[in-house]
Amino acid sequence: MSLACSGGSDGQATRRNAGALRAANWLALAASPTFAIMALLTGVRGPAEILCSPAHASPLSGMVTMYLLMSAFHAAPWLKLIRASDRR
Repeated sequence: MSLACSGGSDGQATRRNAGALRAANWLALAASPTFAIMALLTGVRGPAEILCSPAHASPLSGMVTMYLLMSAFHAAPWLKLIRASDRR
């Protein structure tokens, strides 16, 4: 980013970018557990919903499967964090 676009000195832009990267890293860590919780909450059904569901579909179909897959696909930041902590 040029100095004209950043509105400040090069040091200020670097600190601002470092802060944004830290926030993005923490946000990436939030995705996988959030989707796992959503899968759990979606998968827990009451008896009325099971009785009223059309064709008694599998509990692993639909939204639960989607949330589990999204949780798995967003697990990379956690795996990197675990790998980094093993190296220390």
